[in-house]
Amino acid sequence: MFDSYIKRLHEERSAAWEQAKATLDTAEADKRDLSAEEDKTFRAANDAIVEKDAKIAELRAIAQREHDADEARSAAERFVRPAGDVVASDQAHDFRSDFEKLKNREIRSIDVRADKPLSMAEFRALSKLAAGAGGNTVSTSFYNQLVAHLIEVSGVMMTGPTVLTTAGGESIQIPKTTAHSAGTLTAEAAVIAASDPAFGLVTLGAFKYATLFQVSNELLDDSGVDLEGYLSMQAGRALGNSFGVHLITGSGAAQPSGAVTGATVGVTGGAGVTGAFTSDNLIDLYFSVIAPYRNSPSAAWLMKDSTLGTVRKLKDTTGQYLWQPSLQVGVPDTLLGKPVYTDPNVAAPALSAKSVIFGDWSQYFVRMVGGIRFERSDDFAFSSDLVTFRAILRGDGALVDLTGALKVFQGNAA
Repeated sequence: MFDSYIKRLHEERSAAWEQAKATLDTAEADKRDLSAEEDKTFRAANDAIVEKDAKIAELRAIAQREHDADEARSAAERFVRPAGDVVASDQAHDFRSDFEKLKNREIRSIDVRADKPLSMAEFRALSKLAAGAGGNTVSTSFYNQLVAHLIEVSGVMMTGPTVLTTAGGESIQIPKTTAHSAGTLTAEAAVIAASDPAFGLVTLGAFKYATLFQVSNELLDDSGVDLEGYLSMQAGRALGNSFGVHLITGSGAAQPSGAVTGATVGVTGGAGVTGAFTSDNLIDLYFSVIAPYRNSPSAAWLMKDSTLGTVRKLKDTTGQYLWQPSLQVGVPDTLLGKPVYTDPNVAAPALSAKSVIFGDWSQYFVRMVGGIRFERSDDFAFSSDLVTFRAILRGDGALVDLTGALKVFQGNAA
């Protein structure tokens, strides 16, 4: 059911792009700018693409949640029932999800964590619950949803950074490269000049990000409400928004060092255009990143969603659009052949603003301490008959290769 609807939405998305492209091509053929009506048509088509993207993401999340629930039920049955045996319904009922136990006041907290370093492909590999919850087989769907929403609002987490997951929160030091060795022309029998690579250290700490929200007991008791989805969405978005902004622009002082903070300027825009970029600017930015980084599987673009709307209008010297829509559901669109992602925390084009980032995102390290702690209290708002939930994430981030792995487009200062 979901697959067919997602496919139809993807086809509608492609149709919207063809409409936008036709509008741009008509104006270009006439060697003029878009008329007011054409600009309205283009913006509507662009908004339609964004809308379809959101619906596709939502449906994929629902489909994944149902898939995870089926897997959890299957795992629980295998855990309690040897092959060929029949399990009484009350025995099978003992293996409820960790979230149901939290909801029913059987436990006060969930400590969900990954067995391996977090990555896009590994979010579903979970360890058992903390000691207080016992060793039952548990559903992974709540954690999947929470992390999915965390990623949804943080483009950095989508680009494929190197994610280090540690059990404790002690500071860890990562070597960073600040300069490479240089070779020199040397005469016969002459002394060869030393040229050592320059290294430094990046210290990744454990900054705490937390959110607290309250739910009425009536809502908890209403079995018709997808409370698991609601709470995971609220917690994931809250943590993703707060952590995500620092992964982009964090100063590194009492907060993570953002990707933009560590990146170097690859291209500066022209004067008199209020920070806007051209096709040539983006092509120059692409080639300002040296081939080993540019050709890395982790090379990708990151920009604000509204900025991407401008990028969709740009063509190269052969008349080909720089941006190309994906033809496959779940595969990102591309810009000059490389995946393009959006993050609301990247600056919009403006004077001196760093509005487009490109490079090898595996050189940006995100440190996560354990998992995301999710806790419940029935006492905090007892007088209001509200149940209080809180989610806590501890993490840090920094660019470890400062030789040009990530570069930015910066608008002109005048």
